[in-house]
Amino acid sequence: MNSDLQRPMPTAYRAVMAVVLGLAMTIATTLTAAAQQRPDTFADLVDQVSGAVVNITTNTTITAAQRGPNSGNPLEDFFDEFRNRNRGPDGAPQPPTRRGSALGSGFVISEDGYIVTNNHVIENADEILIEFFSGEELPAELIGTDPNTDIAVLKVETDEPLPFVPFGDSEVVRTGDWVMAMGNPLGQGFSVSAGIVSARQRELQGVYDDYIQTDAAINRGNSGGPLFNMDGEVIGVNTAILSPNGGSIGIGFAMSSNVVTRVVDQLQEFGETRRGWLGVRIQDVDQELAEALGLERARGALVTDVPDGPAKDAGIEPRDVILTFDGTEIGDSDQLVRTVGNAPVEKAVRVVIFRDGATQTLLVTLGRREDAERAVPASSESPSDEPSDSTLLGLTVSTLTDELRGQLGLDDNATGLVVSDIDESSEAYQKGLRTGDLIEEAGQVSVSTIAEFEERVEEAKAAGQKSFLLLIRRGGDARFVALPLDTE
Repeated sequence: MNSDLQRPMPTAYRAVMAVVLGLAMTIATTLTAAAQQRPDTFADLVDQVSGAVVNITTNTTITAAQRGPNSGNPLEDFFDEFRNRNRGPDGAPQPPTRRGSALGSGFVISEDGYIVTNNHVIENADEILIEFFSGEELPAELIGTDPNTDIAVLKVETDEPLPFVPFGDSEVVRTGDWVMAMGNPLGQGFSVSAGIVSARQRELQGVYDDYIQTDAAINRGNSGGPLFNMDGEVIGVNTAILSPNGGSIGIGFAMSSNVVTRVVDQLQEFGETRRGWLGVRIQDVDQELAEALGLERARGALVTDVPDGPAKDAGIEPRDVILTFDGTEIGDSDQLVRTVGNAPVEKAVRVVIFRDGATQTLLVTLGRREDAERAVPASSESPSDEPSDSTLLGLTVSTLTDELRGQLGLDDNATGLVVSDIDESSEAYQKGLRTGDLIEEAGQVSVSTIAEFEERVEEAKAAGQKSFLLLIRRGGDARFVALPLDTE
């Protein structure tokens, strides 16, 4: 009887063990796959891409100052005599010069010899020499540069096709992905460092910034070198480091490939960049501005000024909020600048704006930003010490006189009220208003007298508005500011 009771046990045991073994195999397979994603070595990747990475040496002629700060020193007679020995055929003194050199990195992007590096690596260089991984050296010609993104394109001539590396898609890169940097740190020759992507979409200084942050060691001399993903694709150009001592502390920045490729394409085709230009001055929309303008939520880019240009020709006006540009929803002013800059020059695009409580669609033919920037004159700014006439919302404002126009560098036909004093504990001060600012509009209506300003504030309070919109001009720039109203 006992034997009969024990007969089913082996079958059940085998079934349980089969399940356990199957689960174990599944776990092992998963762990194996995970282990494969973490490289045991970068050697194969180095062998794959090293032939396309180059060292860059530049030579620059630097003109030294002819006279030093010690004018009148008896030693100046000696230096004058020395300078007189260095005169040209026409008798004109030749300024003393010296040779400067710099080291950097780069990478080949095509078999016919196009090379990408940083603008600051080759800036003002008289000679550019490329050293390949094989040890061969070739002189390079400068094709074009873009200081805004710190990118430059060079070209070498060779009879043999060169090894090159492709660009990858930086948009699919994730924080935590493995990356490898390669270049010429501190002039030590070809060197490799590895790490992970620490962060994405970092902004440093420029409006077109889109940096990948990495802890892969980057030092001086790595500038212009490639940041690779594990497939051997360039996802960034190593550009800058954050360091208190000039050496790597694990915070490096590489301009993302999706920015670089657009710049490189234009430099190869035109020798310069050609970015789209809309022709507006803009600012972000915060919650108080959104409420004052009647927007359901804070979004888009608020137009503060419209000089002569494509936007003005298309009918865009101050106080318009740009919600979409060429089908792309605009979250803030920085996004609009990047989106417009990436658009082709002379392209007709649809721009959706919010005006007076409703949306409108306008068709704008873009200009070229580089042409517009060369035509913009420098603006001036000067504070005012005029006595106060009236104080509202933490602001002391006074009427605009000819004397104030001159002090503020305003046109003769400029109108508005001048902020002559401001309470530093007020919301207006926290919002960035300062003495010398010109208030052109109050409550979306132009004002030129104290009475008009006070009337607009009282009307807004009577209507139960929670915030009050001001159009402020400082120097040549205008922006909107929404101040809270005390309606009690």
